[in-house]
Amino acid sequence: MNTNELSRLVIGAAIEVHKTLGPGLLESAYEECLCYELGLSKLAFERQKSMPVEYKGIEIDCGYRADIVVEDKLVLELKACEKILPVHKAQLLTYLKLASIKHGLLMNFNVSVLKDGITRLIN
Repeated sequence: MNTNELSRLVIGAAIEVHKTLGPGLLESAYEECLCYELGLSKLAFERQKSMPVEYKGIEIDCGYRADIVVEDKLVLELKACEKILPVHKAQLLTYLKLASIKHGLLMNFNVSVLKDGITRLIN
C-alpha cells in the first residue's frame, strides 16, 4: 500500500473518531480511540514508539516517543490544543528524521472539523 492510500485510511479513521467524540477531550482519549479504529482497519501500528537519538554511532534513549507509527511508513503526531504551533511541526519533522520515515500527519482534534486540523509533512 502506498503512502497516499495509507494516509487516506488513517484520516478516515481519525474523522470517525472525531465525529464520534468531537473536540475538547484529552489527546490520550483520541489516541486510544484512533488505535482502536486502526486495529479495525487491520493496519499494523505501534503506539508510543520510542525514538532514540543516534549520537556518534550510539543510540541514546532520550524519552522521545512518536504517538503512532503506521505500517512503518507514516508517523502520526496527535494534538488536542487551541492551535498548531511551529514547534509541533518541528516535533513531527524530528520524529520523521529519527525514524527514517518520509511522511507524517499532524492531527489536532480540538477543531470543529477535523480536516482543518490535519497537516501533512514530508521529511
